[in-house]
Amino acid sequence: MENAGRYEVVVVGAGSSGLSAALMLGRARRRVLVLDGGEPRNAPSSGVHYFLTRDGTPPEELLRIGREQLEPYSGVEVRQSGATGADGSDGDFRITLEDGSAVETRKILLATGVHDELPERPGFRELWGRGIFHCPYCHGWEVRDRPLAVLNSGEDAAEQAAMIHNWSSDLILLTDGPTPLDDEAREKVGSLGIPIIETPISYLEGDRDSGVLRRVVFEDGTEIPREALFYRPPQRQRSDLSEALGCELDAEGPLPTVVRNDPMTRETTVPGVYVAGDAGTMLQGAIMAAASGATAAAMINHTLVAEDLEARSAS
Repeated sequence: MENAGRYEVVVVGAGSSGLSAALMLGRARRRVLVLDGGEPRNAPSSGVHYFLTRDGTPPEELLRIGREQLEPYSGVEVRQSGATGADGSDGDFRITLEDGSAVETRKILLATGVHDELPERPGFRELWGRGIFHCPYCHGWEVRDRPLAVLNSGEDAAEQAAMIHNWSSDLILLTDGPTPLDDEAREKVGSLGIPIIETPISYLEGDRDSGVLRRVVFEDGTEIPREALFYRPPQRQRSDLSEALGCELDAEGPLPTVVRNDPMTRETTVPGVYVAGDAGTMLQGAIMAAASGATAAAMINHTLVAEDLEARSAS
């Protein structure tokens, strides 16, 4: 197998967290490889929101700016490739790339994100990110005061419905079948004037070009007009590298299975392997991912400095 080089840090993932980490490490004069595995999770969205100075910027434009701002740092290389495998231990990791080559690195930063598991029913995939939204902070303002729906049958359904109600009072709660909501939760929802519809959903109908939701159609043939739906789907790790490296995972309720990590350093349970962005937290959003990438990069650099000093002392 060809060895394509040795780095101090390999950042797997080139979204907000990965590029932010690379920028920090580049400014610290580290030799860094960023592996760009392709389309980011927020690609369907029309804009990245609540990102200071970049509110409303299309996702690809934000990443283009991020890649452009890495160019002055000669130690940073961005490569269009995913990672298919990883092994080794702290200070001596090897990552296999899609073309079969391998790179060696002292540290790994997983910025690989998560994958949303959408229902296999018409409309969900077609409207995801444009008429169906995961995050109200990202998209609530754009659909304020419109007819909205929340899809949630979990214990937090009432809480989520109450939150979305702040953006629009024209709101319904869909449970897609019988719900275990207790009397207290139903009373909370009812006090806000939010109807609960427990009829199973057949499909969602919308404008395929604009992605705007038009109506929810139920299995009994009834339908209700809506212009946006908020739904938090089950999630899984987008990459299996954390599993290959032996990192422990935390199942955090209905939201994502995250790579367990130290909240201060972002180091996982495997020494030398760090995580940033959605792969390592339930607090998902581009600006939070960027912040976690910078944090992880700073901690990695501090560790490298300490290791280098120790090596010099030993020699």
